[in-house]
Amino acid sequence: MRRLWWVLLLLLAAAPALAEEALRPGGEALVKAVVDGDTVVLESAVMGANQVRLVGIQAPKLPLGRRNFPTWPLAAESKKALENLALGRTVTLSFGGGDKDRHGRLLAHLTRPDGTWVQGEMLKKGMARVYSFADNRTRVAAMLALEAEARAARRGIWGLRFYAVRTPRELFSWIGTFQLVEGKVLKAARVKGRVYLNFGDDWKTDFTVTLGAPVRRMFRKAGTDPLSLEGKRIRVRGWLKRYNGPMIEATHPEQIEVLADQSGALPGQ
Repeated sequence: MRRLWWVLLLLLAAAPALAEEALRPGGEALVKAVVDGDTVVLESAVMGANQVRLVGIQAPKLPLGRRNFPTWPLAAESKKALENLALGRTVTLSFGGGDKDRHGRLLAHLTRPDGTWVQGEMLKKGMARVYSFADNRTRVAAMLALEAEARAARRGIWGLRFYAVRTPRELFSWIGTFQLVEGKVLKAARVKGRVYLNFGDDWKTDFTVTLGAPVRRMFRKAGTDPLSLEGKRIRVRGWLKRYNGPMIEATHPEQIEVLADQSGALPGQ
């Protein structure tokens, strides 16, 4: 266990400076229903909305009426875990970025009266993974650490191939899905203001991470120039698209974690 926490400290030390850990209070409400592993329904409206999307995490998905949508492995178990944590309990809502998503759902952190942080518990149990956005980055550092602990212990989703961390060479069959990918950046280049992190010799077919000019400025403000990632091993998370080869577009620094090398030293040491 001591070795695990040392690895987590190394990963967090290598990551770019993360967003401020400041949350805005949003009131209290009773959870009257659980939709799935990351969505609940409140008994009374808060800020005009009754449904809450647990910001910062993504749980295995249920079809929920969507035609031809497959149930992700452990979706029912994830929903049950959230029911055990929150159903029938009064929770405190806190906000760290945008208040609502495009569906009108609240984007909140939930805390029980006993101090239990619901997102943290779902990550700790391996019943969700970190899923952050450029306008909602608060507490991501803590969430990444909890996810890493569960992943190392192969808890919940981390024991299944469906949720495994991928290598750059196995991504073509996963286009259109949210993935975690680990690999070495062979080349970092800036072309017309956009940065490309290439993981293979042929940028037309190999995996690439791309960042627009505004995002690059966000990275630099957080203490990392994306061009400095050349030659480093990173873990990137996001939705896989096909642009020439497989591609993830990074929109904020927390999508990319700089990894320690096999000797345990941080890159550059």
